[in-house]
Amino acid sequence: MTQQSTRPAADLAPRAIGTVYVTGGSSGLGAAVVEAVRQAGGTPAVLDRVPPADGVAFAAVDLADSAVAAAAVADLVERVGPPSAVVTAAGTDACGPLAEIDPEAWERVVRVNLFGTVAVVRACLPSLEQSRGTVVTVSSTLGLRGADAATAYSASKFAVRGFSQALAAEYAGRVGVTCLVPGGMRTAFFDGRDERFRPAPDQDLNDPAHTAATVITALRQPVGSEIREMLVMASRETSWP
Repeated sequence: MTQQSTRPAADLAPRAIGTVYVTGGSSGLGAAVVEAVRQAGGTPAVLDRVPPADGVAFAAVDLADSAVAAAAVADLVERVGPPSAVVTAAGTDACGPLAEIDPEAWERVVRVNLFGTVAVVRACLPSLEQSRGTVVTVSSTLGLRGADAATAYSASKFAVRGFSQALAAEYAGRVGVTCLVPGGMRTAFFDGRDERFRPAPDQDLNDPAHTAATVITALRQPVGSEIREMLVMASRETSWP
């Protein structure tokens, strides 16, 4: 005799996409997440240094400053309501040999990529706990394996994965936590770099819209079900395994 599930039917249903705060939502992966949220029927709100597309709620913020990041979250809560999810897509880099990178530039990468992530998530947690919402942090394949001339970026992205794992353990059953681990994407992230640190012309890079679609999958998980980590990349990605 087949045993029937005793869980309420509502627990098995995919979640609706509610109000989703997206850091770095004005460009690159963040902009793709904003568009995916809109197409899924949700309401995106952006935390970034520059405004996003018209019609999207926006708070200007330099994520290198944790106090400013927390204030930006409070501003969005006041204007668009509390988040049901947060996606930390903002990121920066300082490429080159460690001895050649200005210490301030190196440390800014960690402040934006790690401290900015932590500050925004911390500020959103009270709202997320009330709704059993979801955090999607964004690491990188360089958060799985370090790369030459990427000490700051790799250090910050390894740390984001560690933070995500610890946060998931701390808030288990209260807030969902997914760590997204994307490979290289066709975005402006590589613009302006020295040619030594740019992808080769024939390098296979993922469409950020494809990566953003996986974020929606994580956000739609029923209450009580979580995707802990998602590794997403172009078929011929070279940074993994």
